[in-house]
Amino acid sequence: MPGQLGYDDTPFLPGGKWRVHDGNRPQPPVVTPADVPGGPPSDAVVLFDGTSLDGWISVGGGPAGWKLENGYMEVVPGAGDIQTVEEFGDAQIHIELCEPEVVKGEGQGRGNSGVFLMGRYEIQVLDCYNNPTYPDGTSAAIYGQYPPLVNACRPPGQWSTYDIIWETPRWHDGLLIKPAYVTVLFNGIVVHNHRRLLGYTSHRVLTEYVEHPPVGPLRLQDHGDLVRYRNIWYRPLVGYDED
Repeated sequence: MPGQLGYDDTPFLPGGKWRVHDGNRPQPPVVTPADVPGGPPSDAVVLFDGTSLDGWISVGGGPAGWKLENGYMEVVPGAGDIQTVEEFGDAQIHIELCEPEVVKGEGQGRGNSGVFLMGRYEIQVLDCYNNPTYPDGTSAAIYGQYPPLVNACRPPGQWSTYDIIWETPRWHDGLLIKPAYVTVLFNGIVVHNHRRLLGYTSHRVLTEYVEHPPVGPLRLQDHGDLVRYRNIWYRPLVGYDED
């Protein structure tokens, strides 16, 4: 019996119906990790596995116009941003990216792209390996708001990873009751720790919140540079029902 796993004579936890070490409390669901680091676990929704762009569309409408080869997709300059057909809210998101091996430009003109959560909130993609720029526009910055805690860039031509924990903003009767929060690991290093966003992504102006649906797509930016992406997946962050 579940009660044999714990105790039924311990104090109740504040604000709930479960006791300390309560054996009747629901067990966490089992999720099987991937066989390789960075791979999608058993409950992940795979957004891009390197074989097809069927799950992506152009932000301007129509099929995604990026190049697909060798297990990755690559920006085609001028094709425009692309986004997932799938929409989601709170999530754990994994993305792998590679800056162009042939280095061109400097500052914001080198390996520029972006990962837009819900299509609105940008985690910057930029080749900042020995390439300084304004800090809130550097690689892994929350663009226009917060620089990363550290510069964790690999050299261009090497694959890097973003692991993102995303909490969507909430509204009630048109009023913001909870801002968005994000935690970002860049190449396994924490660069944002539960950072509170100031609003949607903007350029050269103060940002703000504008009410939007509780779910949205993952959007990747065409900024004119040949940035590559692969192995993109997410896990919805929903708890099991304890009622």
